[in-house]
This record gives sequence, structure tokens and C-alpha cells, in this order.
Amino acid sequence: MAKVRYNVISNQPVDDRVQMARFRLESGPVPLHHQVYVDLRASLDAGEWRPGDRLPTERDLAARYGCSLITVRRALSELSREHRLERTRGRGTFATAPPIELDLGGSMSFTEEMQVRGLDPETRLLVARRQPAGEGVAEALDLKVGAPTLFVERLRISAGEPLLLEGVHLPADRFPGLLAADLEHSSLYELLTTRYGTRIVRAREWLEPVHPSRRVADLLGQDPHRPALLVESIAYGEHDVPIEYGRSHIRGDRTRYYVERVVVRSEQALLSAVR
Repeated sequence: MAKVRYNVISNQPVDDRVQMARFRLESGPVPLHHQVYVDLRASLDAGEWRPGDRLPTERDLAARYGCSLITVRRALSELSREHRLERTRGRGTFATAPPIELDLGGSMSFTEEMQVRGLDPETRLLVARRQPAGEGVAEALDLKVGAPTLFVERLRISAGEPLLLEGVHLPADRFPGLLAADLEHSSLYELLTTRYGTRIVRAREWLEPVHPSRRVADLLGQDPHRPALLVESIAYGEHDVPIEYGRSHIRGDRTRYYVERVVVRSEQALLSAVR
């Protein structure tokens, strides 16, 4: 009797008879490994392999495309770097869910950004308390060490999957009663604006890959040996007054930030640079 193989995520049986669409490599300016990459990525986008499904072996893929193992490995490496595949020595190559792309320079909130992508956002309040400012928090918020702050920690979730663990400190004297507000279903910045007349006008952020603590990894549902992205930030109100100091951990295996920048300057700017 044939052995039934199951999807490692959904625990549903996988049909090994599923075949790729026919694809014929062509000689020309496009490298062979890129042609294989394009076809495999299209197959993943079409749902031919769901997250957790194991792909055919490198040798089987080479036979399908009529190319060398090196060509297949280069294509698989590209997809692995894009977090579309996970390659494990001794187990094989498995399809993964595509990462959620976030705009690093955007002005939308987490909730707005998830809604734009058609995902269902959710916020879970973990901690809301008063606590004295340590040295780092005091320096960031221009307070005295030991001054009272409000600490709010929230887990940001998309489509049922935790993506971001957000912790922020605010000066307690500026925002009395804030901890009694609905911090799970309300925008924090909107509360600061409408209830306290404090508008965030700019923010400075520092990004650093880190190995998360066991607690952070458990809350994010990720392997503690895989890096997460630490985003440290200071948000400023009018007159450049620091309002919020934050430290957020973002899942490195399910998210990817991008930055869009202007490269071509105006003709007037180019002339000024020449002078």
C-alpha cells in the first residue's frame, strides 16, 4: 500500500502526482537558472505547492527542465533568499508562505497597511502599566531617570499570525488616564491626537537584526535561532518634543521591509550640484 505524505503545516495529504506546467528552457540572453526561477515562482504563486508541501528533488527538477543540478540549485537559492522556499539538509525543499512586504518609509499604521493588503489585522494588549524611566528611556524622552512613564506592549497580528511585538514608553504626566483607554481596538496615535491634542509629526528609527529572547520568539511564534528585526524609534510631536520611545520586534521569517527613494533629481538640482 502506498505511503501517504502529509503537509507539515496543514496536516492534509499531499498528492505527489501533481505535475508542474510544461516549461521549456530556451538558449538566449536570459540565463537558464533565471528561467527555472521564474517558472518555479509562477508555480508557487499559482498554488501548485502550498506552504508546507515538499518540492520534487533537485535531480527530478533537473530532469523536468532538462538542465544541470547547478542550474536548479541557483534557482532554488534565489527563491530561498526571497523566503518562498525553505531548504533543509536531509529533508528536502519545502514551500513557505510568501513574506508580507511593509513600507519602511510609509505613514500608514500597521492596521491600515494590513487592510490595504487585504489581510485581517488584530491587536492583542499584553502589558499596560506605569513604570519609572530607566536610563535609556529617560534619555530618549528627555526625562529624568526614574520619572513616571506609561509602558504599553501590544502583539500585532495579521490573518491570525503574529507579526510584530510592539513596546512603547510615553511620559505619564502628559497622558493621564491613557491606560484606561481601549488600546486593543483604538489607534494609539489617534488617541494622543483627539484626547490629548498631541500630534506625532515625525519619527526616527534604527533597525537591527537580532536573535530574539525566548519570550519574544514564543510570542511571535518563530524559531529563536532565526533573526528578528529590532526597530528602535523615537516619535516627536510639534516643536520637536519627544513623545514616544519604542522598541519593536518584527518576525524576520514572515515580513520584509522595502524602501522607495528618488534617484533622478530635477534639472535645476543637477545644475546646482555642478556649480
